[in-house]
Amino acid sequence: MQDMDVKVISTMRALAADAIQKANSGHPGTPLGASPMAYTLWAKQMNHNPADPKWRNRDRFVLSAGHASAMLYSLLHLFGYGLTMDDLKNFRQLDSKTPGHPEYGHTVGVETTTGPLGQGVANAVGMAMAEKHLAAKFNRPGFPVVDHYTYALMGDGCVMEGISGEASALAATLGLGKLILFYDSNDITIEGKVELALREDTAKRYESYGWHVQKVADGEDIDAIGAAIEAAKKDPRPSLIVVTTKIGAHCPAKEGKNSAHGEPLGVDNVRALKENLGMDPDKSFYVDPAVYEETAKVAAKGAEKEAEWNKMMEEYAKAYPELAAEMEQWFAGFHPDLENDEAFWQFENKKDATRNTSGQVLAKLAERIPNLIGGSADLAPSNKTYIKGRGDFSAETPEGSNLHFGIREQAMAGIVNGMQVHGGLQTYAATFLVFSDYMKHGIRISALMKLPVLYVLTHDSIGVGEDGPTHQPIEQLAALRSMPNVYLWRPADGKEVAAAYAQALKMEGPSCFALSRQNLPLYENSGKEAMKGGYILSDSKKATPDVILMASGSEVEQAMDAQKLLADEDIDARVVSMPCFAIFDAQSEEYKESVLPKAVRARLAVEAATSFGWHKYVGLDGDVLTIDHFGASAPAAQLFERFGFTAQNVANKAKALLGK
Repeated sequence: MQDMDVKVISTMRALAADAIQKANSGHPGTPLGASPMAYTLWAKQMNHNPADPKWRNRDRFVLSAGHASAMLYSLLHLFGYGLTMDDLKNFRQLDSKTPGHPEYGHTVGVETTTGPLGQGVANAVGMAMAEKHLAAKFNRPGFPVVDHYTYALMGDGCVMEGISGEASALAATLGLGKLILFYDSNDITIEGKVELALREDTAKRYESYGWHVQKVADGEDIDAIGAAIEAAKKDPRPSLIVVTTKIGAHCPAKEGKNSAHGEPLGVDNVRALKENLGMDPDKSFYVDPAVYEETAKVAAKGAEKEAEWNKMMEEYAKAYPELAAEMEQWFAGFHPDLENDEAFWQFENKKDATRNTSGQVLAKLAERIPNLIGGSADLAPSNKTYIKGRGDFSAETPEGSNLHFGIREQAMAGIVNGMQVHGGLQTYAATFLVFSDYMKHGIRISALMKLPVLYVLTHDSIGVGEDGPTHQPIEQLAALRSMPNVYLWRPADGKEVAAAYAQALKMEGPSCFALSRQNLPLYENSGKEAMKGGYILSDSKKATPDVILMASGSEVEQAMDAQKLLADEDIDARVVSMPCFAIFDAQSEEYKESVLPKAVRARLAVEAATSFGWHKYVGLDGDVLTIDHFGASAPAAQLFERFGFTAQNVANKAKALLGK
């Protein structure tokens, strides 16, 4: 280790400690312990150009142990990513560029939002999958135009979270040789020694997955860390580098103690740390000019690497002009004019499950969006998400677009986030709606990052039938609707499915499609209007209806049939289909008034799920026909009858609202 290496690493540690101490909040333990491996990677191994943080062929770095954000911010500052010293001083403060955990789109150089442990590991697997797929698509002999590594740093907490195991097992199956994962093994969690809750041999676990595994006994030994990275790059398997570190390293009162994890060191301990590092304890937020000179050299090398790549791309464009143009399009994104594409809206006039029509829409999208890629958690035949003619993504055939995640819903959500944020791809993921609970945090992270991931969630109600209450989603619609930036769609027929996808591709944020198992009619008046989230599917004869029947998905059929029954009794009803609350709520007040006039207080909402969320539409004088309890095991038709989801019961409840 050179003196300058020591100086830069010490500076990283001191800056992190200063930022946390000034904020009086944060996690100093991991930055103090892991800085040598982070420095080794950023300064000596990773291809990155601070002058162009979005350089397409850069290596990616994911801080899965997101609580160590102060270390990442120190790196971004020292290596010239635009974070100023004032930004470091504003760590964890309102409107700062240095929030408590790394946030994608908020801080330049942050590749993905992390914090919930293990999510970053899954994101990194997704990034490596994206690299492998794009390389298979675009690389040609002599032109490795997609050729970069994905690095991630995890701690003991990430190791314990199930999502990291799910994702890591898949990474080996898919042969992701350009994925290198560092395990900061400091043997400490918040409550004490790791052995309180974990006594496995993690290295052997990863070997059993099929990973290339190495151990570095001394986390201060940057030469050994560098050698391990070089060896990892030569192995065709994904690599785990287990680095033994000391939490709170070089702080005499905190080193090796759980108290170093999640609280400031204290003023006196920060002074002791700096003295131990050979730095002036009276100087805070100090960087020796020589340190900036050293990191500037790294930045200059990164700029050279990008210049070499740009030159290669120029030659590539001459040799393969069509491929080069297609590559630019993939990364720019496809925005087909679906609203004016009549074929996109055509469906056979018969009763069909919306999971089936969703499969048809996905096939149409695949024709129009060549970088569409996704798959299911081992449920593609049921989810109808397999795209014919596009092949399977595997270790042997990475050019395939159909992903097989296995029964790994939690990892699936994290992986598609990583693929989407990597760039160049439009992703989707599928399972049963009830299992979205396993995916909830991944969906939440895609919402935070405003990623347009498509979540295909079939078997959306008690209509699942014989599988019983364990598989019948009751509360999931409300849960997904409650998340900001998430667009939950529950379409009533094929044309509403098309509308959902067409609108979803325009949104900043993920869209979830809740789709039926049972067959539903194709309505004459459905279609593009559904892109507004709520619309009049069948209007009353009078300008002002006697009652408004609102429904989503499969229960629109009961509302439509009830309208006819009410008409027989001279009650004029309007049927409003509400496929997406969030989109409807975003419409103009004039439009919402035209659909749900305030003058009409007799309103009934019908949905085979919990009532939560519907009351804002029905008002104080309205009513709901919902299911605020779990379902039962029986054929779907019997369940709908048992729980009152019939046209006659809808009509009866509507009449009750009118006092009839």
